Amino acid sequence: MIDPELAGRAVGPATVSDLLNEAPRSRFHHRAVIISGAGFFTDAYDLFVISTVAALVTKQWNLSTTQTSWVTGSAILAAFVGAVVFGRLADILGRKRVYVVVALIMIVGALASAAATGFVWLVVARFVLGLGIGGDYPVSAVLMSEYSNRADRGRFVGLVFSMQALGLIVGPLVALVLLTSGVGHDATWRLLLAFGAVPAAAVIYLRARMPESPRFRARVRGESAEAAADAAAFSEGAVVAVGTTLEGTRRISLRQFLSQGRMLILLAGTAGTWFLFDYAYYGNTLSLPAILKDVSPGATLVTKLLWTLGIFVVFALPGYALAVTWMDRIGHRRLQHLGFAVIAVAFLVLGAVPALTTMVAPFLAVFGLSYFFIEFGPNTTTFVLPSEVFPVSMRTTGHGIAAGIGKLGAFAGVFLVPQLELHIGLRGMLVVAGCAAAAGFALTSVLPEPARRTLEAVSGEDEDQPVPASSPALPKEVARPLTPTGELASGT
Repeated sequence: MIDPELAGRAVGPATVSDLLNEAPRSRFHHRAVIISGAGFFTDAYDLFVISTVAALVTKQWNLSTTQTSWVTGSAILAAFVGAVVFGRLADILGRKRVYVVVALIMIVGALASAAATGFVWLVVARFVLGLGIGGDYPVSAVLMSEYSNRADRGRFVGLVFSMQALGLIVGPLVALVLLTSGVGHDATWRLLLAFGAVPAAAVIYLRARMPESPRFRARVRGESAEAAADAAAFSEGAVVAVGTTLEGTRRISLRQFLSQGRMLILLAGTAGTWFLFDYAYYGNTLSLPAILKDVSPGATLVTKLLWTLGIFVVFALPGYALAVTWMDRIGHRRLQHLGFAVIAVAFLVLGAVPALTTMVAPFLAVFGLSYFFIEFGPNTTTFVLPSEVFPVSMRTTGHGIAAGIGKLGAFAGVFLVPQLELHIGLRGMLVVAGCAAAAGFALTSVLPEPARRTLEAVSGEDEDQPVPASSPALPKEVARPLTPTGELASGT
């Protein structure tokens, strides 16, 4: 809904970025959320359903602990490669083109995984799937960030990420339906993996209809007129200007990016906190069936799935919702600090008090509390912050590096958590996770606070390349509002 105080307000000559920064919250923002979020739902479903699949194929194929870790971790390792490679390509070729490619890769990977005849095939197919998943992280986040206004950017990018909540819930629900319907275990895990191709196919259709990021077109390609026209058309008249000023290009090379002290600090802060968080989060989440088995050795797979689903619904889902609602008011960095602090305390308490890991209800309560602040904290903010702090020509590159390093942390967690649980016990493993969260709290301090600031101000991309005040205005017709039929209104 358009803010009545902003709707119809006359806007003088301004850049496309200015118009997007001050645009009223409108239907086109929510359409962008749905398009970006549909892919992220697929990412979450494909990544987290593997814990159930691994429990089934481990018995069917008599896999070792290391082999099971490869089944659960191969997609995550590939996500590191996909995030870095496709993040860089999106800054070179454009966000939209890469957006469609990664969706195609996810379809191929999901179907190939479902057809696996053995351990090696499944690991390779999951690796292919992970390449697409990794590539989707920087493009989904950055495209939404670049379409957002400054006041609601955290809300919109957070909404994209909150689609992960649906993936977390739908996965166990589908598994429960299949397991309780009499379908055999072999058919169950194959159907679980194949279903991941369905939303990915819908994503391709939606993304093909979305224009390239106007900020990218104006500031990297120098196509300000085309960018203004895209913004006007996609927003259905919500982004309107009397005249649009040329922005000039804002390009820096990869070498310049990696040699600037400020950029290196931002990479250390975004990538380091994501690594530490994903170690604790993915290690515990993908090992949750094994963790619950330690807490309650007699519980069946269906019972553990119900407990897992309960944690997601009771704790994780409200955490996502509150993060989206309050992030821009609390502050993105501050919310990350808060979440890391509570996660660290919760894991350390679980490790320090023996009774909490031997009784189901107390364990689920404290573990669930950590899940609430995982979502109302770093699981959301580590996705949002890298989409805000880097310059436009390096935005998906920076986000891709941060997301890729984060997935290395997840890969480490998938392999280390089962081994730590085996050698130092559940409590010792939780203490290590608590220490990782504490380190994440400390490292968050190097990041700036982007909430309610423009992307250009946060990244500092205009400081060394000011646009001359005499930059000519583009023709007025590129930003005229649209008629109800979707055509440009005639000017006067």
